[in-house]
Amino acid sequence: MGRLFGTDGIRGVANNDPMTAEMMLEIGRAAAHVCKRHHKKQRHNIMIGKDTRVSGYMLESALTAGICSMGVDVQLLGPLPTPGIAYLTRCMRSDAGVVLSASHNPCQDNGIKIFSRTGYKLPDKEEDEIEDLITSGRIKDIRPTADDIGKAKRIDDAAGRYIVFCKNTFPEEYSVEGMKIVLDCANGASYRVGPDVFTELGAEVTAIHNEPDGLNINDNCGSQHTDDLRKAVLETEADLGLAFDGDGDRLIAVDEKGNELTGDHIIAICARMYKDMGLLEGNRVVATVMSNFGLRVAMKEMGIELELTQVGDRYVLEMMKENGAVMGGEASGHLIFLNHHTTGDGLIAALQLISAMRRYDKPLSELGGIMKMYPQKLVNVEVAQKPPIEDIPELRKAILEAESMLNGGGRVLIRYSGTQNLCRVMVEGPDEDTIHRLTDSLAGMVKKCIG
Repeated sequence: MGRLFGTDGIRGVANNDPMTAEMMLEIGRAAAHVCKRHHKKQRHNIMIGKDTRVSGYMLESALTAGICSMGVDVQLLGPLPTPGIAYLTRCMRSDAGVVLSASHNPCQDNGIKIFSRTGYKLPDKEEDEIEDLITSGRIKDIRPTADDIGKAKRIDDAAGRYIVFCKNTFPEEYSVEGMKIVLDCANGASYRVGPDVFTELGAEVTAIHNEPDGLNINDNCGSQHTDDLRKAVLETEADLGLAFDGDGDRLIAVDEKGNELTGDHIIAICARMYKDMGLLEGNRVVATVMSNFGLRVAMKEMGIELELTQVGDRYVLEMMKENGAVMGGEASGHLIFLNHHTTGDGLIAALQLISAMRRYDKPLSELGGIMKMYPQKLVNVEVAQKPPIEDIPELRKAILEAESMLNGGGRVLIRYSGTQNLCRVMVEGPDEDTIHRLTDSLAGMVKKCIG
């Protein structure tokens, strides 16, 4: 078996290794043991929350059994967005919070990620301890008995606590009363709390894809599929539409004209607001190398420093903490506002976006004009190996020539997939003809040199 934990927990097809009931039992036992070792107190507890996948029932039960078998209590939160579980873990002083979700993946997948008691992702060292206990088989010999066995109980007001937390991130001086908002809940973890947050703040809410059946999560809906949302915004003459993913940690918006705004747009809008309010610590924002070139241009025009990291919200968060930034995120809509929360949160990002609409008293279509999307083309090339790009002279020369043709008005990005035998070739620039020609040429060179 390869490494169990990836960059964002464990993920796979439900009921197939490693996302099996048997593995969940072992993970629960090992995680409980590690929590007891690191946190000395009389009674320990771990929270478990999930999204709406049908496999969540099976995995939750097995995980609960494993944790309780080690003398640690379980607090069951039920379906709740991933950031809600991180928040409750921290505010209710639990030893850890476990999320059962495969985020934006289809219903047959599931996953597990663990938050520490601080609301941040469990440190790599503790993940390694859990994995070692499982792979070595040592966890099988550690068995408390009698009154040392844990108990499980359901936290009935979990959703209400998280709703209050989200609402409190919206400035008191602004109001959403009179606003028409359409929410696409992706038939996922936001299906209850999402509409409640905005309704309780006074908005007129139309919710779509908010009837999960265990199988329809992310099915042609949510942050990756906004056609239904755009249609609903236009039909209801709404002020904006908000699309979340299956576990509620991403946000993609639609303006009143039906145009989609990516995570990059939302970052640009909110960065301007934070700078104007004196909240943009260090005058910097963190994004990934996959952010559109237009974000670089927008940040430069606003006099804001943009720092780029590799793809993945964990890398965004790491750089934010290192450099003291309060705002960062990805084009996919995973947006982090560290002045409010320890992790990406679609609802909090939405409330910040609406704050900008109220502060500047402008429609979202006008605010979105702060950033121009540059044309982009991405080609995936199958490769048999993954030698360092800089060690291939012919390819390196072709990249330099392409960059010279763009003359600072675009960029070239060539990188390997972390999970597949693919080399991703991406070019952005001011016009589509140029980027199509350069992308195809570079893809051909990759195929010649590595394919």
